[in-house]
Amino acid sequence: MTTAERLLQAQTLQETREARFAVRKRVNFIALTLSLAAMAFGVFWLIWILWETLRLGVGGLALATFTEMTPPPNDVGGGIANAIFGSLAMVTLATCVGTPIGIMAGIYLAEYNPRGWLASVTRFVNDILLSAPSIVIGLFVYAVVVAYFKSFSGLAGAMALALIVIPVVIRTTENMLQLVPPGLREAAYALGTPKWKVILSITLRAARAGVVTGVLLAVARIAGETAPLLFTALNNQFWTADMSQPMASLPVTIFKFAMSPYENWQQLAWAGVFLITVAVLALNILARVLTRKAL
Repeated sequence: MTTAERLLQAQTLQETREARFAVRKRVNFIALTLSLAAMAFGVFWLIWILWETLRLGVGGLALATFTEMTPPPNDVGGGIANAIFGSLAMVTLATCVGTPIGIMAGIYLAEYNPRGWLASVTRFVNDILLSAPSIVIGLFVYAVVVAYFKSFSGLAGAMALALIVIPVVIRTTENMLQLVPPGLREAAYALGTPKWKVILSITLRAARAGVVTGVLLAVARIAGETAPLLFTALNNQFWTADMSQPMASLPVTIFKFAMSPYENWQQLAWAGVFLITVAVLALNILARVLTRKAL
């Protein structure tokens, strides 16, 4: 092959590379443009929702909102104190019940039997619970608890919310424990430390930020659930601390008041939306902070 032919071949190869690079550059530009457009579309609606929540929700906030009960139709004044208390009570009870169960199940899946048949079945059922609509869980608790005792109650509502908390905590706990380096466990075992002590003092402590993050995300999810509470806790216009009786909650009160034609109820509904949004936003920010510290 002569020198001229080699130069021609090298030039052709260079032109082919440049053509392929130009095609990849165009494809990359199109993909980047579409991605940015999709992001801008989502952020636009998010900002609009947050702005409307802020604009309409702050106007409904007053001292009476936190001190008075939900008013009767077309009445002046009133608040959502009973709904705030009911939501706090049911969410707190659901978290206290679901968190230990979820953490212990996650520890079993990650530490004791990661590849056994029971672990596989548990993961499969957990995935189903994670993807199941919350209204299905509410209907299940209604059939098992409410229909059996023939009474709506705050306990039934907390049970439904706990069933939503458990799979989230299980998945988060298992994933966080799997990220702990095996060398930490092996070093502890080499010193003669029993397994339960290794889990409690080393692996769980190393993954505590991620586990707490999972719990916070689970709480943020159940804070705005409406469908399960419609089937279980129902609602209550008056103040009650008896969880064996129907109990008011912010999501159900918002649903009821927002669908009404009364301006006062609609204003209280927007105030409730603002309170839930702020609470969920605070929990998500706290979860992000804990995750960043863990990393």
